[in-house]
Amino acid sequence: MWFHLAIIGWSTPTPDVIGVDISGRHEENGSYLMVAAAVHATVDAARIRSVGGIGFAVLREPPELNATLAVVADAISDLSGLPDGPVVAEGGEFYEEPAGFVEPSFPTDFKYVETVAERQSVQVAHYAAYGARELLKPGES
Repeated sequence: MWFHLAIIGWSTPTPDVIGVDISGRHEENGSYLMVAAAVHATVDAARIRSVGGIGFAVLREPPELNATLAVVADAISDLSGLPDGPVVAEGGEFYEEPAGFVEPSFPTDFKYVETVAERQSVQVAHYAAYGARELLKPGES
């Protein structure tokens, strides 16, 4: 009985995160087309509980650090509201720069992925950025 009541009365916090990813860091046919996606997700430690929105930004410059930081910041600003939680990304997204170096580029805290759910939010951002980039690519001739 105690175990049953403990489960019913116990709830874990479900923080918000902004998972980010960039697609298109490589040159194709003499030009660049980078698309960043920012996914506002409510998560627990093991999974995404809901997605509150996705923001996008496009950049047609070489993928230097300042350009990647700027395009991700633009994607975050495209969200309909800014969640309280941190921006999360894979370690290589910003060329292995320390989180403290990256954080001032964004309007909220920044950290690299630590939980399964944070990784899932970055994967959603990856698929969104890749899909949007495919839609924006010039037709093949």
